[in-house]
Amino acid sequence: LLIFSPICDIEVPERLSSSYEQLKCYHLVERCVHVPAREGSEEEILLVHSSEHLEVAKSTQTMNEEELKRVSENYDAFFFHPNTYHCAQLAVGATLQLVDAVMSGKVLNGMALVRPPGHHSQRNAANGFCLFNNVAIAAEYAKLKYGLQRILIVDWDVHHGQGTQYIFEEDPRVLYFSWHRYEHQEFWPSLKESDYDAVGLGKGKGFNINLPWNKVGMGNSDYLAAFFHVLLPMAFEFDPELVIVSSGYDSGIGDPEGQMNATPEVFAHLTHFLMQLANGKLCVILEGGYHLKSLAESVCMTVKTLLGDPVPQITGEMAPCLSAVESIQNVRAAHKPYWKWLTYEDTSFLQSLSTKSHLLKKANSNPSTEHESKMTNNNETVKVERFLELHMKNILFPVPPIKTATTDSRDSAHFLPVPVHLVKEMDKTKVKALVSAFYADLVKDDKMLLSLGSTLAILDKILKKEICNGIAVSPTSAVSAAVALRHSIRFGFQRVLCVFVGDMQIIPNMEDGKMLIIHICEKEQPVKTNSKYSISLNWKEDAEGNDFYSAVLGFILPVAYSYQPNLTIIAIGPNRSLGISGISLLFALLRGLAESRIFAVIKDTETNLIQSVAKALVGASPSSFGIYVPPAQEKVNKIKTLRDQFQQEWKMLQCSGKLSGFI
Repeated sequence: LLIFSPICDIEVPERLSSSYEQLKCYHLVERCVHVPAREGSEEEILLVHSSEHLEVAKSTQTMNEEELKRVSENYDAFFFHPNTYHCAQLAVGATLQLVDAVMSGKVLNGMALVRPPGHHSQRNAANGFCLFNNVAIAAEYAKLKYGLQRILIVDWDVHHGQGTQYIFEEDPRVLYFSWHRYEHQEFWPSLKESDYDAVGLGKGKGFNINLPWNKVGMGNSDYLAAFFHVLLPMAFEFDPELVIVSSGYDSGIGDPEGQMNATPEVFAHLTHFLMQLANGKLCVILEGGYHLKSLAESVCMTVKTLLGDPVPQITGEMAPCLSAVESIQNVRAAHKPYWKWLTYEDTSFLQSLSTKSHLLKKANSNPSTEHESKMTNNNETVKVERFLELHMKNILFPVPPIKTATTDSRDSAHFLPVPVHLVKEMDKTKVKALVSAFYADLVKDDKMLLSLGSTLAILDKILKKEICNGIAVSPTSAVSAAVALRHSIRFGFQRVLCVFVGDMQIIPNMEDGKMLIIHICEKEQPVKTNSKYSISLNWKEDAEGNDFYSAVLGFILPVAYSYQPNLTIIAIGPNRSLGISGISLLFALLRGLAESRIFAVIKDTETNLIQSVAKALVGASPSSFGIYVPPAQEKVNKIKTLRDQFQQEWKMLQCSGKLSGFI
């Protein structure tokens, strides 16, 4: 073992071994397809790096300690060992093996646990523990071998991947997104070009997105807000053919580098969102992560989600901090000239006042001694380990044995994809007993009883966690949804989100917060009738394609995440104003909430929807969301009006529009 600097004592082999052990502990390894690693060839490395850089790296294999030390001194935070070149070759090769497996269709998605990491490595220089830029090589390789024209790289490591930025900043075929601890250029790598105004160069303008975090302690809600209000709208407009994640978990809780507060399950949510892009072609490549327990649990959360398991409930207050809002607003303002979805948005640059005063205090404070700092770090590591032990026990839950179910109805059975389980309708007597308590009139109608027998049979299994989600077909979807709402609350569920699509008689709202109703319809509803728990969204999907992205990402998803439901009911009625692609998008994205407990109630005249809804719920094959169409000005204004009206109540909306929540 050769260590010339205490900086590198965190980049250890245990980062891989502890992650792999935790994957085995959760029985995830046996559920994965194993793709053998190989060495990356010189030709592959030269897709990104210069021949001079490659020759220096190769020459270190036979160097003695003194020579290695001398070569290492040429680079910032990089230290050679005689085996470094071989390990870096394997990291490149393993990454490319994963790209081949995903692009060939052998697997839908995957994760490469590799070291050394790569995103700081530049064309002609090693940097920050990185010798070869694994992800950049993978993107160039995919462009060359598979003729890809649009690749999205998402870098959620806590450090800026400046190497990846430099490589692609003039390339419009690669959209690079990085969030990173920045602290107004105080944090490594301390570059001006890591700020929000570095948007790319030449033809690549608009394709480099930097979201700087100007203070430590960012949490789950800050990360989600960045996805809702910056990354996801850009990603859906870009429409990538492949998504590659520079997956650094030093942005997670307890990490000595990042000092952030995001808990492991947030990575499950972020992964779930990215799985909706590029027909599910997603390659997650390990970068940083230096708190072994936090790293291992976050890796497991990512892999569980890639395998299609329900996403755990997110924890923490769903309200981004002011500093996060400032950064998000500035990114949107900087990118407005380049993206259609931002055309009609109110974007203006904000002074990052919330963190400037903090920097002055920091500059005037006395630094603690290195010894004190190390002791604090050790205590902190143990504290976080204990917290995570308890936290993971609290959020993890047994996955229901059945993912998606429907009743054995002749009307709908032939529409369903294979993995949908069929259940028997509930007995009429039982239905009468359940429903008469809150809707006595309904039990007099035989046809209605039959329909409710189907609705309640599936709902009961969802509530008892025997199945994850389900679909019921009903002649009166609004009534079935109303019964489902009442029954769920009586069963003990405290927060039920109900999304109605189409013309529906909306049931009287309970203002105690046990239900939140969002009604999406074509008819204009008076704004004043809206309340915190009953919101009407007037929307008619564009005939040319799907323009519903802006409504889902800019309003519905932030409200839903602010509310944190423990069950979601989506009811599709007559005269729906959304096409199949818009409805699929709604189901696919809301599946990340309530441990994926979604109950779909579809009007019997809308059976052409069933296959798409079932696909979105099963999650096995990615849904097609149709052609992206940027929303018209009138629609953007509707979303803005609703945001302004509700951002005090539903704080995840506060990353866009007027910042009236912070006075």
